[in-house]
Amino acid sequence: MNFDFSALLVFLSFASGSVWLAYVLFVERKAKPEKDGVSKEKLKMPLIVEYSKSFFPIFFIVLILRSFLFEPFKIPSASMMPTLLIGDFILVNKYEYGLRLPVLHTKIVDNKTADRGDIVVFRYPEDPSIPFIKRVVGIPGDKIAYRDKVLYINDKIAVQDNMGKYIASGAGMAMSGYELIAEALTDNINHQILVDPRTGSIELEVIVPEGNYFVLGDNRDNSKDSRFWGFVPDENLMGRAFMIWMNWDGQRGGIDFERIGKVLN
Repeated sequence: MNFDFSALLVFLSFASGSVWLAYVLFVERKAKPEKDGVSKEKLKMPLIVEYSKSFFPIFFIVLILRSFLFEPFKIPSASMMPTLLIGDFILVNKYEYGLRLPVLHTKIVDNKTADRGDIVVFRYPEDPSIPFIKRVVGIPGDKIAYRDKVLYINDKIAVQDNMGKYIASGAGMAMSGYELIAEALTDNINHQILVDPRTGSIELEVIVPEGNYFVLGDNRDNSKDSRFWGFVPDENLMGRAFMIWMNWDGQRGGIDFERIGKVLN
């Protein structure tokens, strides 16, 4: 099980807010001046109340930001290379696909639905405590086929343009020599993928059910995605990745400043 930081923030916000509120209601009120104008002895605020008063706004603001606006994630694997590298820190738009309550994940406000080409963070269907990141290639109703390492959407080929051998570095060095390919999901949606010419292809053909999505990693031969475990339900979506705000790869020499601020597509 992964550590649930959202649950911790909810607990800390509730606990610190409750301590502070209880002190205000049941202690400070009784310490107000009496009717005859004689003030009671000024009470010294207990240390736990001081801490609660100081930290409650911080906990609450961070909870709101992470739950409803933006949440940071670190890329731990090579499954989305060359788009995302090991050591990238990304920002995820949490309101893109509707607002959900923290911990409960219940949608309270509708917004857009995920579209082809979106890079999405979602709760892994086989273990919802684990966040995954992949690219949406199939939306509800789509017919998806994958044959000889080529993607077909509604019987139309996702055109590929081989750009030569990929030159990797740092933690992703093992991907050097893979084929770098420009793939067009539609006429207007283009991105790059990696293919290992030394491995075989997974062959499949499926129809995406209503309320579900078919996702693939851009590193096609090093990604456990919908080809292996099936579809992503809409309720598992956490948000859309839209920017790299930091990159750190010790094997590549530390911070790669050229990746900071890169917009994802």
